[in-house]
Amino acid sequence: MSKQYKNLVNGEWKLSDNDIKIYAPATGEELGSVPAMSQEDVDYVYETARAAQPAWRALSYVERAAYLHKAADILVRDAEKIGAVLSKEVAKGYKAAVSEVIRTAEIVRYAAEEGVRMEGEVLEGGSFDAASKKKIAIVRREPLGLVLAISPFNYPVNLAGSKIAPALISGNVVALKPPTQGSISGLLLAEVFAEAGLPAGVFSTITGRGSVIGDYIVEHEAVNFINFTGSTPVGERIGKMAGMRPIMLELGGKDSAIVLKDADLEKAAKNIVDGAFGYSGQRCTAVKRVLVQEEVADELVEIIREKVLKLTIGNPEDNADITPLIDTGAADFVEGLINDAVEKGAEVKTEIKREGNLICPVLFDKVTTDMKLAWEEPFGPVLPVIRVKSVEEAIEISNQSEYGLQASVFTNDFPLAFSIAEQLEVGTVHINNKTQRGTDNFPFLGAKKSGAGVQGVKYSIEAMTSVKSVVFDIK
Repeated sequence: MSKQYKNLVNGEWKLSDNDIKIYAPATGEELGSVPAMSQEDVDYVYETARAAQPAWRALSYVERAAYLHKAADILVRDAEKIGAVLSKEVAKGYKAAVSEVIRTAEIVRYAAEEGVRMEGEVLEGGSFDAASKKKIAIVRREPLGLVLAISPFNYPVNLAGSKIAPALISGNVVALKPPTQGSISGLLLAEVFAEAGLPAGVFSTITGRGSVIGDYIVEHEAVNFINFTGSTPVGERIGKMAGMRPIMLELGGKDSAIVLKDADLEKAAKNIVDGAFGYSGQRCTAVKRVLVQEEVADELVEIIREKVLKLTIGNPEDNADITPLIDTGAADFVEGLINDAVEKGAEVKTEIKREGNLICPVLFDKVTTDMKLAWEEPFGPVLPVIRVKSVEEAIEISNQSEYGLQASVFTNDFPLAFSIAEQLEVGTVHINNKTQRGTDNFPFLGAKKSGAGVQGVKYSIEAMTSVKSVVFDIK
């Protein structure tokens, strides 16, 4: 019998009446089962979390930071053990999975340190029609209460930790809803925080079927802040259900790599391939289309093709570059985009091959804007190259997307690069580098349908706290 994983609820490990079996995408191996919570189970999670919040809030930043530092130490200690499970559960290369756990430890530590540095302010003032210091305002940040953290399958530990740590250091309590495929990894992360000694109720987990608790966990009146990473359609639904409550949404993208005729093509090609095909393209920040000036298109496409052909294909334990996609539905969707591009005349530069959920990397040249691949996010190992006549055309096509997460610009003309960056309707522009999440002290955000709110440890702490001003007269 496979292992039955339990939810952390009010400091105890609990099963539910029903469970969900989790299988490895690459092999079909049964990895274990997680509880399928009921709405009544969710009520208890939220009730106990809210009850735990006043005492947690009352602790100093330094006291809360001590718990986070201990959790970070445990993550480093258990990185290989957690990484091995994560690798199997979401079909991610073993080394990349271990690296994800280590990076999570770094985020947790940084959040602890950033929380200790958080400062309020004292303001002096009075009426605006005269120089006056009759009033003083003491301005401080206070926790919002209960944070619902909903993490995605592609980074089930890292993108949970990046939500949990800023929330906890701010004095909030957290309920984590990991993805179904990735829930075991999420529960292993919960074991880390439990071992770190967090008080009962401060951090709990919720697993279950979306049809039963999906809307319920979001609409519940006990929740004060919702932090979600996932697809744009689900994010839009969460936004509507949230009502007046603050939210942070990290959603889809159609990140462009704009390559100008003066670019270092070897460097551009390396970054494009790394950015497009890392973790089989299952990243919101993956390079999802190349917009290249016609003068250098032939040369760039050939360099990219040579690098794509060198990508390794296999299973996670082999540390292959291209591994099976998360499920059959994802593979079917990518295959549909590939077939549409072929039918509409795109030029295939690599072999089109699928085995189960494994799709070999596909490079298309001469993709046109009437093809789905020019606009839809594949979340898989397929890269379209669109040839453009001018910088203006590249900017126009990039901005026509409903998404606005990130973009890259490859050129040696830096004034032009900054001019292009200013015109692109995205949250982040990388110059001569691939699109990527970046360091965790940087802001991370999306425009249009790519998200709402600003992440990055400091910015997440600010988002999960509210400003309170206490004003009194001194004369």
